[in-house]
Amino acid sequence: MSFIKDTFKDNSARIVEFSTESLPEQDRIAYWREHYGHIMLRVDLEPARDATFEACMTSLALPGLQIIEASSTPAKISRTGAYLADGNDDAVLAINRRGSVIVSSGGREQNLQENEAILLTGNEPTSFHRTSMGQSFTLRVPRAMLASTIVDTDDAVMRVIPQQRGALRLLTEYTHLLFESGITLDSQLLNLSVTHIHDLLALTIGPATDFAETARTRGLRAARLKLAKSYIIEHSHRRDLTVGSVAAHLSVTPRYVQRMFEADGSTFSEFLVGQRLARAHRLLCEPNSLHTAISTIAYDAGFGDLSYFNRRFRRLYGLTPRDVRGDTR
Repeated sequence: MSFIKDTFKDNSARIVEFSTESLPEQDRIAYWREHYGHIMLRVDLEPARDATFEACMTSLALPGLQIIEASSTPAKISRTGAYLADGNDDAVLAINRRGSVIVSSGGREQNLQENEAILLTGNEPTSFHRTSMGQSFTLRVPRAMLASTIVDTDDAVMRVIPQQRGALRLLTEYTHLLFESGITLDSQLLNLSVTHIHDLLALTIGPATDFAETARTRGLRAARLKLAKSYIIEHSHRRDLTVGSVAAHLSVTPRYVQRMFEADGSTFSEFLVGQRLARAHRLLCEPNSLHTAISTIAYDAGFGDLSYFNRRFRRLYGLTPRDVRGDTR
């Protein structure tokens, strides 16, 4: 049926997409409860009575991690009663991306503002009450995976994590990149990304002292390097892109950015040039490139020196730019 889409990759990844858009209004709540709430999340739904219920959710399930992006009209999602009998005690980090939410668990209640987060556990009666149209990003991991990294998981539960916390921002951005990549990554990269997210999650919540350095060097640096590369790929065509501007985007020093690339076996400059060459190669392979001057393509890719561009292009591809696009003139 068109309201739900299920995609698999081997045994390592699964994407499930659910939307009420194509469902008759009178059937939406029942379908959400049965196909999303009861089967996938083991929760119940109570939509606001004064608004038409609308929801859109995408879940990426990986070994040791589930990522859920969801948006909905005002509604209350609860895990109580019979659902708790399944014995699931996953740690759940809920990030409120947009709108306002009231979270209740263990006799405590917290208001989540935009981009704030809170840690919950699957073995406690919990309600997530969205009081306005909004969007959330949720990470679920087996609680045992956090046991060796968190000072006290129980102590961290139901504490609001402010949006200003650097680890939370990195966790959100890194997870979003993984979420967007979905099942296109190979199993080895997926497993490595899951490890990095576990580390960033531990740093976000508050790791034990003896784990803090491991999480910081393994997870934090890996996340920053991935974010730096993504930023460079997106902006490589800009000739004013520098190590300083990338550092400013990540809120670190330029030397820190340089050290990240050096530890990865490269340099900032080489990575940037590589992305610009790849962009130029793609432009040259486009059918209408014959009508565009080589110099224009080079400048559009971010190069300011045509001779340097030609030299580096031939060194990488073993062909001249004219050879690549089949220019026989």
